[in-house]
Amino acid sequence: MAQTISLDNYGIRADTIHYQLSSAELHGITLKKGMGKESSLGALAVNTGEFTGRSPMDRFIVKDKITEDKVWWGAINIPFEPSKFDDLYDKVISYLNEKELFVRDCYACADANYRVNIRVINEHPWSNMFAYNMFIRPTNEELKNFDPEWTVVSAPGFMADALVDGTRQHNFAILNFTKKIALIGGTGYTGEIKKGIFSALNFILPVFKNTLPMHCSANVGKDGDTAIFFGLSGTGKTTLSTDSSRKLIGDDEHGWTNENTVFNFEGGCYAKVINLSAEQEPEIYAAIKKGAILENVIIDDNGVIDFEDTSITQNTRVSYPIYHIENIQQPSIGNNPKNIFFLTADAFGVLPPISKLTPSQAAYHFISGYTAKVAGTEAGVKEPIPSFSACFGAPFMPLHPTEYAKMLSKKMKDSGVNVWLVNTGWTGGPYGVGTRMKLKYTRAMINAVLNGDLGLYNYEDYHIHSVFGVAQPRECPGVPTSVLSPRTTWNDDEAYYTTAFKLSNAFRENFKQFESYASEEMRRGGPQRYAF
Repeated sequence: MAQTISLDNYGIRADTIHYQLSSAELHGITLKKGMGKESSLGALAVNTGEFTGRSPMDRFIVKDKITEDKVWWGAINIPFEPSKFDDLYDKVISYLNEKELFVRDCYACADANYRVNIRVINEHPWSNMFAYNMFIRPTNEELKNFDPEWTVVSAPGFMADALVDGTRQHNFAILNFTKKIALIGGTGYTGEIKKGIFSALNFILPVFKNTLPMHCSANVGKDGDTAIFFGLSGTGKTTLSTDSSRKLIGDDEHGWTNENTVFNFEGGCYAKVINLSAEQEPEIYAAIKKGAILENVIIDDNGVIDFEDTSITQNTRVSYPIYHIENIQQPSIGNNPKNIFFLTADAFGVLPPISKLTPSQAAYHFISGYTAKVAGTEAGVKEPIPSFSACFGAPFMPLHPTEYAKMLSKKMKDSGVNVWLVNTGWTGGPYGVGTRMKLKYTRAMINAVLNGDLGLYNYEDYHIHSVFGVAQPRECPGVPTSVLSPRTTWNDDEAYYTTAFKLSNAFRENFKQFESYASEEMRRGGPQRYAF
């Protein structure tokens, strides 16, 4: 029997409100409404419309008594007036009152001591199915007295009037910490739903719970050893943490507590599927079945997916509940990590495929959050562009990056964790000259760390990189020795060092914005100085 719920306290009095529908029901309604197709693998395929990714310039935080003195205001955390929020909220509610709505109660944070109850109100059935996949699903018993603390209101069809409503353009994602509402409009990209709540947690946990929030994936070995993987989109965070030999804790957002535990925020995974194959990423491929949602992929008339087709976007995605992965940690909680990996896709091809970081280097690279993008390839431009995102997740971090870095540094020292910089990008030269690092080599290096083969620092076993100062191992099981030295793979020392110093200058230029906030220890972790 269909469940009902009143939304009067939100001002919502729509004629049809579906509450707590199953994944299968939402799948069926989406197909019936012509809003998606069923792929040959059984997963639902939808198109998110105009926006196929987040819109950082249209993300706002209401500036009020809670946030005004704590949030790091600027281009990332853009202030929004409380009165403008109230007016815009009323407009969105009036719009939703004319729609058929889908409501879900769920929660974030696997650790009960940090749990946040969430109510998600959606205009689209597949958006509500995404919430089912990505947040943690309460039991029927837990739903009996469910009291939502935060609310997500998602209205993709509502278009703001920027001149009147105070937004930049017609789409928006706004956090209100006083009213505990994430208000989303004008965009169907589902990632805004989960990132709204996780941005809120990235403020709540360090400010009120003394817990470090992390944009990372995590898994645990048979002996209970936890590993954490930080990395921006496209660096392999989901791929490398999803390993059949280790239990997956989660693939994107975690908290590190003072009780020496790491817990998952989520109840699902949201993986990129560009060039996905069953051979390279068998666990993720197998998760694409009934209950999963594919976003912006191309499928033919028979429902066959072309994972290589990026004609809609390179940011093709799949969301699925975490139980679609066979080997998972239940509940999604691990012990203090023994190893932390910073993943970067260095398109300059100068960083070692793996290197060990000192505590000061770890803090520096955490604040920097480096990866690289290749811009303008369609116009023939092959020059890589450095990309920095503080804490490997700047768009979701309301506090100043050094606040998170200080917490991470303390936790690393207290727990004695090893920190590694892993380059999943280019080797043998920059993009256009070299080749992408083979996944089998990266897996072998990470496995060597987790097995203890690279865990102990012996000076003679490492080479100190002459530009970045990081310690790169001379040998690693399963990896050719030549691959471990990026300079050797180039066969052109002058070109290599010219490019390496160019990248080091980009690091230092980016870090200038943090220097007045950073400690001397953090500043010491950067690359060597060089002037052209």
